[in-house]
Amino acid sequence: MMNNSKYRGVVVPMVTPVTQDGRLDVEAVKRIITFFGEHNVSPLLMGTTGEGNSVSQADGQLLVETAVAARSGQMLIYAGLTGNCFTEQVRQAEVYTALGADVIVATLPTYYALTEAQMYDYYKTLADCITGPLMLYNILATTHMSIPVDIIRQLADHPNIVGLKDSERDMERMAQCIEIAQGRDDFAYFCGWAAQSAHSLELGGNGIVPSTGNYVPGMFSQLFEAAVHGDTEEANRLQEETDKVAKIYQKDRTLGQSLTALKVMMSTKGLCEPWMLMPLTRLSAEEEQLIIKSVMSNG
Repeated sequence: MMNNSKYRGVVVPMVTPVTQDGRLDVEAVKRIITFFGEHNVSPLLMGTTGEGNSVSQADGQLLVETAVAARSGQMLIYAGLTGNCFTEQVRQAEVYTALGADVIVATLPTYYALTEAQMYDYYKTLADCITGPLMLYNILATTHMSIPVDIIRQLADHPNIVGLKDSERDMERMAQCIEIAQGRDDFAYFCGWAAQSAHSLELGGNGIVPSTGNYVPGMFSQLFEAAVHGDTEEANRLQEETDKVAKIYQKDRTLGQSLTALKVMMSTKGLCEPWMLMPLTRLSAEEEQLIIKSVMSNG
């Protein structure tokens, strides 16, 4: 059973739509946010799927501002925070909060290998310094570091740290982190391992963060509702269906290649164009056409 944290549901790590010359595609942002709102999901801006490390400060601010203005209903705006300069991170977090972001979601700085004590100090100091609520973001695949479960347990007691988004592929760790959040309403667990969305909710997780939700947000919204209402069979069915969609853009591709493939899929719905921010690039025209054909053949 999940706790009663205000942070729950489906949070899609939104792609960052850009134009051919690398500028933020503001109109595409509005379309995607509207699309998300129609399916009762919220966005995580500038996460891994959103090429967060490649977005300029100016475009990051414009992205948050545009998303806040375009949202409707009870949608929360989760703003990703990356980088290695602490003072700049604090400044950006404060700007995002002032613009209307509801939660700051921060990964570890990645240039230096950090000790457990340094990881703790980083997040504690960040939480002390910013106005808005902070969510921890653990993603071994890109930071090459894993926040230890014991450190998460300590940080969960900080009054300004409201949860964890964990993308590490470790079933035992998942169960341990969900256990930290259970029995308390001030700390939420979000599963960033999309293939285990249904299972994490069955264990009592508060929410899921699936990149495939950029393309089929409604399926994940249905999956979440089925899971929280105890319909495990339907949740698992939807898990299998969303896994099939994910394979279209992920199979046999690097993480970076999968992101542009995802944008190709989104282009078939008129949501954005498949331009990327350096150092990532578009796929070949031939590969893009193969993705489009696969999308069309799969309905």
